[in-house]
Amino acid sequence: MQKQYPVVKKTVPTFYFIGVTTKKSSIMKVFPLWMKELGRPEIVIEGVDLKIHDDPENYRQAVAQIKYDPNSLGALVTTHKMDLYAAARDMFEFLDPYAQICSELSSISKLDGRLEGHAKDPITAGLSLDAIIEPGYFGRTGGEVLLFGAGGSSLATVLHLMNKKDKADRPRRIIVINRTQPRLDHMKEMVNKLGTDIQIQYIASNDAKFNDGVMAAMPEQSIIINATGMGKDVPGSPITDEGLFPRNSIAWEFNYRGELDFMHQAEKQVQSRNVRVEDGWVYFLHGWSQVVAQVLHVDLTPELFQRLAVAAEIVHH
Repeated sequence: MQKQYPVVKKTVPTFYFIGVTTKKSSIMKVFPLWMKELGRPEIVIEGVDLKIHDDPENYRQAVAQIKYDPNSLGALVTTHKMDLYAAARDMFEFLDPYAQICSELSSISKLDGRLEGHAKDPITAGLSLDAIIEPGYFGRTGGEVLLFGAGGSSLATVLHLMNKKDKADRPRRIIVINRTQPRLDHMKEMVNKLGTDIQIQYIASNDAKFNDGVMAAMPEQSIIINATGMGKDVPGSPITDEGLFPRNSIAWEFNYRGELDFMHQAEKQVQSRNVRVEDGWVYFLHGWSQVVAQVLHVDLTPELFQRLAVAAEIVHH
């Protein structure tokens, strides 16, 4: 017998944002603008703040609210993608292939009475990375990828690069550094199951000085990514202020709000090391538009994405 969860009957169509500090997100201002753009101004957004690695029952409660209340349309999930999947996957009638490969979900939606879970991150990471580098980048430059963090967005980036058909679009090597071992094991398992010619190194390290050393040894024109949530959900950066970015490299901060320590460290080396700095705004736009389109069953054409990006720009300074 499945446990019954208390469900609030919503009087207006509601889209949920399941995160940690949802009130601080730009989406709270962007969402109403997007609904106006889509001709659905009656839909409201509501944040659900859960603790990092929360009690599984709390994830199930959040899913039950969407599943059993007709006016609860769906949700975008951030930070909790893997934990929510682990706690509540049995409550879904459909999970897309990426959700099953990555054991995570970022989108909860409904279709014909079914509760559906999607992992949109591989698409989002791909669209965002392709907006930053041109085709053939790795073949032309010999750059490699250093990923701090082994959560959902990191996993998605690795998957996206593995799936690139053209060898010149795949780096020779990816190094993934995470504070703890379990997520590295999870990623390794996924990679081994799918197979790739990219050399992938998995390093468990909670030592920013050690991380500096790994980063300094990366080839020129490598891409250094902060996918840890440090500088947003938790304070700090995976590297120290002394850490040297490779020359002519790209520093990509997946966050777009918060202290953004990693991004500011990279900005200090724009002149001296010719570092190109990218923040997470494009990732934010792709991530949110993909899930909104899924939940509201809208066809997200490049033209519509452009309109949504322009509407959001008012909020992004």
